[in-house]
Amino acid sequence: MSIPDALAPFHALLGEGGVLTGTDMTGRYTLDHRGLMQGETPAVLRPRSVAEVQALVGLAKDHGFGLVPQGGNTGYVGGATPEPGRRQLVVSLERMTRIRAVDPLNFSLVCDAGVILADAQKAAAANDLLLPLSLGSEGSCRLGGNLGTNAGGLQVLRYGMTRDLVLGLEVVLPDGTLFSDMGTLRKNNIGYDLKQVFIGAEGTLGIVTGVVLKLWPAQGQRATAWLELAADAPLPEIAAIVRRETSDLVSTFELISTASLGLVAEMRESGIGLKTGEGGAVLLELSASSARIPLDDLLLGCLESLMERGWVTDAVLAQSEGQRRAMWAVRETIPEGEKHAGGSVKHDIAVPVSCLTTFLAQGAALLAQHMPDVCLSFYGHVGDGNIHYNLVVPKGRDRVDFTREVEAGIAHDLYAIAIALGGSFSAEYGIGRFKRDLLARYAEPARLDLIATLKHALDPDDLMNAGAMV
Repeated sequence: MSIPDALAPFHALLGEGGVLTGTDMTGRYTLDHRGLMQGETPAVLRPRSVAEVQALVGLAKDHGFGLVPQGGNTGYVGGATPEPGRRQLVVSLERMTRIRAVDPLNFSLVCDAGVILADAQKAAAANDLLLPLSLGSEGSCRLGGNLGTNAGGLQVLRYGMTRDLVLGLEVVLPDGTLFSDMGTLRKNNIGYDLKQVFIGAEGTLGIVTGVVLKLWPAQGQRATAWLELAADAPLPEIAAIVRRETSDLVSTFELISTASLGLVAEMRESGIGLKTGEGGAVLLELSASSARIPLDDLLLGCLESLMERGWVTDAVLAQSEGQRRAMWAVRETIPEGEKHAGGSVKHDIAVPVSCLTTFLAQGAALLAQHMPDVCLSFYGHVGDGNIHYNLVVPKGRDRVDFTREVEAGIAHDLYAIAIALGGSFSAEYGIGRFKRDLLARYAEPARLDLIATLKHALDPDDLMNAGAMV
């Protein structure tokens, strides 16, 4: 059967605008976010309801198509990119954007999986509530993708990863069955917590169509500071002191290296008005729902302790919302600064917080020995041990070639350092297609066997996102 004939039932099912064909229409769905992989697909399917997702799964199986679920296509590991030669259809959830319910008394939010993260945040905020999942891509990423990768972000220290925010889930399985576990309960021990199987599975076990998320009281006040670090500042000790002396009201603790700040400064003619110490800088933010909590006093007392120890050499406290936003703009612009400089090879590394200083020292020594002329831009979430350890593409080098050189060589040495410290090569980006070999290389055999067993049990025909992760 020809491709057009095989697609005819999908056109009938999804109606006008529900099936996109031709590279002029499908191009933005087949190029991964970093531009490192050009995929291909006969068509992009755009369902509007759970029933349509169930039906298209059956049609795909009957007509020999694989399916690649896709949210906002903002991932870094090629997990939502259809592979050439695999006859895979993209299933975009961009038309499934309904906010189904907000319950201010139960502190819960029920959404379609195609809802943009920022829109979910706004729905919570409209009810004086907080959805704490916060990412640089929140204006374009979608909840289904956040669930598929178990996204982390800027407030993991206080609120946890995506899976920690999920109360319920709705998934269309590879045989078309709907698994609906959309309860809003905090306590519900009725067997295996099956929703957790699908979080972080990158669409390899089914298509997530709905989610119930936990909410918190809105952050009524914040206290924000930019800390300049001394050369020998011990990050684990600083993080521990900050948490203890602020009653653990820390929502963000972000490390910014001198090189990362420099990349931001290079693309801003007006300057940034902030600087780092010899050990870099930290963007620290406390938050509370009640104005009765003296956040400014807690922050000042904490800074005094750090300065007395000589670990912080200077600090700037945000005196207005505008100053706070300016500080955050620096942190959020680092990826753009790397792109402006020619791009970067990204390493999404996590180590125990207690090992952060050790990892940074060993990583710096490794780079100094093997790539002394390459700009190292590292930044990230000190509070949860996740460091984005990125090598900026040297001027005159092809980005793809440099990426391949790094990933075939020194990247493995960096991962070896992290793993020896009890860390991971994939903190929050996922595995996708780009890190499959790393999973096979570094994961213990029992983990790999369980992953394969789950995949075969739920998707024996390899219908869902074949080539990703497994």
